[in-house]
Amino acid sequence: MLKIVLIGFVAAVVVLLVVVALQPSSFRIERSATIAAPPAAVFAQVNDFHNWEAWNPWQKVDPGVKNTYSGAPAGPGATFAWQGNKDVGEGRMTIVESHPNDLVKIRLEFLKPFAATNTADFTFVPAGNQTRVTWAMFGDNSFMAKAMGLIMNMDKMVGGQFEKGLADLKSIAETKA
Repeated sequence: MLKIVLIGFVAAVVVLLVVVALQPSSFRIERSATIAAPPAAVFAQVNDFHNWEAWNPWQKVDPGVKNTYSGAPAGPGATFAWQGNKDVGEGRMTIVESHPNDLVKIRLEFLKPFAATNTADFTFVPAGNQTRVTWAMFGDNSFMAKAMGLIMNMDKMVGGQFEKGLADLKSIAETKA
């Protein structure tokens, strides 16, 4: 009887490992918003990390988060690091590419609660007298990330924060425009 239970347990573990291994090896989370402001006004809010405190949704999750800035004041080479509570974690963002009013590409390094390196980008597309801004994050799924994806819907979790951030970005950019 014990042998049958042990074989059943091992078989269940093997099936679970196979299911995890078959999950997608990469991910992309993306949200967009249309903002009644020219691309230059929206781009300026994203290309300078000092502006992020006003619209970054994770700033509201942990108002006591410790932010530090280094490198260039804005654009390529600008770096923003944070140390927060368990919900915000610790990490660093560096702007690696910036094309005025078109694109901001960011290297996103998570240090805590788990290590991961991803890419985030913002694209700005003129739409009449408005701007269509898209915030995306993408990267590779490690085995652990694949396993977590079976339990948590990362698109809903992170995508929901993107939606909040874009709504605040919209409010700020439209007020300044």
